[in-house]
Amino acid sequence: MKTLLLAALCFGTAVSASAQDRDRVFKPFKFNVALGYAKPLGGGASGGVLFALEPKYSVIEALEVGIRAEFALTARTFSYANRTGDAEIKALNSFLLTGNYVFGTGGFRPYLGAGLGLYTLAGGTVTIVDGQAPEQDVPVEAETKFGFMGRAGFKAGHFNFGLEFNAVPNSSPRVQNVTLESQNSYLGIKAGVDIGGGRYR
Repeated sequence: MKTLLLAALCFGTAVSASAQDRDRVFKPFKFNVALGYAKPLGGGASGGVLFALEPKYSVIEALEVGIRAEFALTARTFSYANRTGDAEIKALNSFLLTGNYVFGTGGFRPYLGAGLGLYTLAGGTVTIVDGQAPEQDVPVEAETKFGFMGRAGFKAGHFNFGLEFNAVPNSSPRVQNVTLESQNSYLGIKAGVDIGGGRYR
């Protein structure tokens, strides 16, 4: 009896899911691959390249949920009083839970989205310059921060174009009895493609 009830439940779930799929315009699962430009905030910081992977699932036609893994190469700057530090180009990696609200069902679909998760900043060496004392090379350790991402963009067929602001708390490493300051937030400009998620009809 229990086996029959379980089989009936599974069959009912499958029928319900199939009916929901027939009501959709787009297939629910897609995998986004994107390349772009990462521009750190703060004076003197240099932008670099970014690469992102993001599997997404449409809970309903307009609402996507996903996981974004992004890898950015940028050069951060550090400051203290009248001193500035030039950093090497280092990685800033992030892993976020994301959500997008997509407008419309046509070939051109704008969207708004957000994400929360962890940002890992690679360690490296910073050259401290104050214009008087000799330059000093000091190490800065890697660290992980909890941050927020807001995005806006549009889909054109399987292509995806977006602008993302990554709000990451500042770093304040203490080096040689002084506290340096660095802004970690950055802007991402991305172009990518959705693999999957095409129209049913």
